[in-house]
Amino acid sequence: MKKVILLATLSFILVFSLDSCSRKIQRVSPDQTIDISGRWNDTDSREVSEAMIQQVLSGAWLDRYKTKFGKEPVVIVGLVRNKSHEHIDAETFIKDIEQSFIRSGRVRLVKGGAFREELRAERADQQNNSSLSTVKKFGKELGADFMLQGTINSIVDAHKKEKVVYYQINLELTNIETNETVWIGDKKIKKFIEN
Repeated sequence: MKKVILLATLSFILVFSLDSCSRKIQRVSPDQTIDISGRWNDTDSREVSEAMIQQVLSGAWLDRYKTKFGKEPVVIVGLVRNKSHEHIDAETFIKDIEQSFIRSGRVRLVKGGAFREELRAERADQQNNSSLSTVKKFGKELGADFMLQGTINSIVDAHKKEKVVYYQINLELTNIETNETVWIGDKKIKKFIEN
């Protein structure tokens, strides 16, 4: 009898603990703002990309270039260095910026970094393995006129159960030939967190 009671009690505890550990997951709109931890998140990334693309595409540099050369400038996106206190993958808002550049039709975009190296490796492979009628030649890349680079910085102020986190994202557009900075933009985000 004691074994039956013990077994029933253990079964009840097991069922109750499994039920209390179940997790609810629901799909939400990617545009919905959800702040759980107070750290950098998808909403911050989206806000930064939207603000930066609006700033860079409305800058005087673009009209000056088109007036002088009669064509759209070619832009390459370089590094955005994370100097903040937390891990931030800048690639999400960089991709949003690249996508907006292309959609705007106001600039032309070329690949940089590891993506460019992968393309070059494929082109090199084609030299030996593709038919002469389809092989892509070296020396035909479109050279960039401008490079977009930047930094992500943060300042944390905390006392007891309260914390303020301030992010500042700076981007700069530089003329590659002359080394002239033609545009500087920033986006600031400030979060007050209570525990």
